[in-house]
Amino acid sequence: MIELAPYAVTEANSRGRKIAEAAPNTRSEFQRDRDRIIHSNAFRRLEYKTQVFVNHEGDLFRTRLTHSIEVAQIARSIARCLRLNEDLAEAISLAHDLGHTPFGHAGQEALNACMKEHGGFEHNLQSLRVVDLLEERYAGFDGLNLCFETREGILKHCSAANAAQLGELGERFLKGRRPSLEAQIANLADEIAYNNHDVDDGLRSGLITLEQLATVPLVAERLLEVRSAYPGLPERRVVHETIRRVINVLATDLIRQSESNLAAQGLATLDEVRSAPAMIAFSAGMEVQQRELKSFLRHQLYRHYRVLRMSAKAQRIISDLFGVFMADSRLLPPQYQSLAEHDRPRAVADYIAGMTDRYAVREHRRIFAVEEVSS
Repeated sequence: MIELAPYAVTEANSRGRKIAEAAPNTRSEFQRDRDRIIHSNAFRRLEYKTQVFVNHEGDLFRTRLTHSIEVAQIARSIARCLRLNEDLAEAISLAHDLGHTPFGHAGQEALNACMKEHGGFEHNLQSLRVVDLLEERYAGFDGLNLCFETREGILKHCSAANAAQLGELGERFLKGRRPSLEAQIANLADEIAYNNHDVDDGLRSGLITLEQLATVPLVAERLLEVRSAYPGLPERRVVHETIRRVINVLATDLIRQSESNLAAQGLATLDEVRSAPAMIAFSAGMEVQQRELKSFLRHQLYRHYRVLRMSAKAQRIISDLFGVFMADSRLLPPQYQSLAEHDRPRAVADYIAGMTDRYAVREHRRIFAVEEVSS
């Protein structure tokens, strides 16, 4: 077993759970967190939530579930190399999208617009709400009662107004402090995963081409390597080999630069990590190349007219559902009706955010479609 670095999160320096529980017999506390996340309803729903392409558009496109698994794999590998807590990095990675809406970022933007007058909608905050409150599985508490450090890592972004209501968990956003190194790894593993699988899905869909990608330095260099080493290789295998190499070069750069940052800072404790600048980072040159790839995807894939058409449909579905449930909360399922008695907008947002793509489409059809009546 690898000896963890002195600034890694361990059970000894963890801030523990909100509700005390007996220690697990055969697992670590963070393995318990991981297992609770995997067995949650919200995690299973990720199988049918959009990454870029709506679930019914193809069986091989990424979903929020496969994305989360890819993030966890990358995060574990990086954490191991840096002698950090792999189980924590994995748990954060698997949970980071539990609160995401159906229809990807289009759904999130639509729900945030609907909630503008009611505190807004942040999917990271919703993921925290899922694990703290909305999951109903255990006799002794609502939610999953995860360790502080797992919950901290899930909350990647948070507005100051919301942070002020979160007590100890929100303090770092108000005081300019950092989360654990494991949380920082999960954050950047997320970037590595979604940039590269969006390239893969974009190529699979035909919305972008290898020729277009050859203008992006980060991809172009690996693409040239593959074509030079394997002339005549079928294009689909060229794509896989190129993406594999891009992921490898990004992860390797991240590890080396993070090692350098940690050595230069001379950190000795977890508390020093929280007070220091972000330590997990790409080199300056790789950060530029990452931004170039993100820019390419934004302009060539996410703003492609076919993606925008689906986004427009998604936004209409979300907006229509929000409006009708706000107008009459009796249309909500019973468990959300009880939540709506205290805060109707948030209860409606909880219900919509928990929907899968196809469930949202069906729910919209049930409420708004006028069935033809035969004579």
